[in-house]
Amino acid sequence: MTTHTLEQKRYFSFELLNWYIRSKRDLPWRRHRNPFYIWISEIMLQQTRVDTVIPYFNRFIARFPTIEALAEAPEEDVLKLWEGLGYYSRARNLQTAAKQVVELHGGEVPDDTQAVAALKGVGPYTTGAIMSIAFNRPEPAVDGNVMRVLSRYFLIEEDIMKGSTRAHMESLVRELIPEGRASDFNQALMELGALVCTPKSPHCLTCPVMEHCSGRLAGREETLPVKTKAKPPRLEPRSVALIEGSDANAGRLLVRQRPAKGLLARMWELPHELVGPEGYNGPVPDEPAMDHLAAHLLAEGVLARPVRFVREAEHTFSHIHWNLRVFQCEEVASPAGEAGGQSLAAEQRAGYSTSGAKPGALLALAEQEERTAPLAGYRWISEADMDTLAFPKVFLDLITEYFAKQKGTLM
Repeated sequence: MTTHTLEQKRYFSFELLNWYIRSKRDLPWRRHRNPFYIWISEIMLQQTRVDTVIPYFNRFIARFPTIEALAEAPEEDVLKLWEGLGYYSRARNLQTAAKQVVELHGGEVPDDTQAVAALKGVGPYTTGAIMSIAFNRPEPAVDGNVMRVLSRYFLIEEDIMKGSTRAHMESLVRELIPEGRASDFNQALMELGALVCTPKSPHCLTCPVMEHCSGRLAGREETLPVKTKAKPPRLEPRSVALIEGSDANAGRLLVRQRPAKGLLARMWELPHELVGPEGYNGPVPDEPAMDHLAAHLLAEGVLARPVRFVREAEHTFSHIHWNLRVFQCEEVASPAGEAGGQSLAAEQRAGYSTSGAKPGALLALAEQEERTAPLAGYRWISEADMDTLAFPKVFLDLITEYFAKQKGTLM
C-alpha cells in the first residue's frame, strides 16, 4: 500500500472541512440529527441519486415519522412509498430492522456500533454513516464516492473491489477524521465525491484539496480508481401481456402479484414470460411471441388472446436486464353455460409456470375449461387502484401510460 505523509493528511482534513462548511448542500436529512431519518436517507441513497431521493425521503418520513410507525405499517404501504426507487429489498430490510429496534432497543436507534451493525440490511458503510453522522462517532463510512476520492488524492492503485483495499481505506479514514468532527468530515468526503471528484471529468480546478492530490499530480485523476469490471447483467427477452377487461371489467387491466420470496417479492406486475430457451436474448417475431404468450397465460389459468404489439420497454436489475415487448390482449370468455358464461381471467392465479398448452390449442382448450373460482394472485385494477398497489417502475410506467391513453390525456 502507498504511504501517505502526515502533512498530506492534515491538509486534506483541514481544507475539506472548510470547503464543506462553506459549500454543503441544504438536504432535508441534514436538517435533523434524528438517527432514524439519517438511517432512512442512507438506505435510500444506495444506488440512487440525491435529486431522486429527496421527494421520496420527504414522503416517507411524513408517513412514517417514527420507528414505531414504520415497524407497525403494512408492508404494502412501505413498498408503495418506495415505488420507483428500485432495489425493493432495501425497503423490506428497513422495515424488518425497524421492528428489531422496537423489540430490542425501545424504538430508539442505539448509540452503539455493534448494535447498529446487527440490524437487518445495515452493512459496514451504513453503520459508519449512522454512527458518524447521527452520533458523531469517529467511524469510517466508505462508499464508492469516498473510495474514488481517496484513490485519487492518495494515489491508491489497488483494486477497490478487493476487501483488503476497502479495509485500508477504512483505516485511512479513521486517521483523517479530526477529533470531534466525524459527522461533518464524513459528509464532506461524500459531498466531494458527489460534486467535484466525479467518476468522469473530475472538476480538479475547483477541488479544495487539489494542491496535494497525488493522483492529479501524477496525471492519474481520469484513470483512478482501479476497479474490476462487474459482470454485465444477463439479457432476458420477455413478452408482456396488457390484458384489457370487458363487460363488468371494462376499462380495467389484469395484473398479478409476484411470489412471496425472490425478485420483486409480493409486488404487482403485468403478466409476462421469458421468451426463448435459457440464455437466448435475440429478437422473437411477433406471431410466435404472441402464440407463446397465449400458451403461457393459459398455463396460468388466464384465457386471453394477444392481438397486437404495443411497444418495447426495458428494466435493469443488478444481474438481469429485461428486454420487454408489450402486447395488447383481449379476454377469451368462458363458453356459454360454463361458469355462468363469465370471463375466465378473473381475480386469482393458478401458478407461475411457463409450461402449458401448445400455442395453437388456446381456443380448443378454452372450450373444454371449467372454472368455478377465480385465479389466485390475479386481480383486475382500475386507475384508482394504482394509489395502493406497489409496482416495479417499468410496469408502473406502462400501466400509467395505458390509463392516460384511455382518458386521452397522453401527450
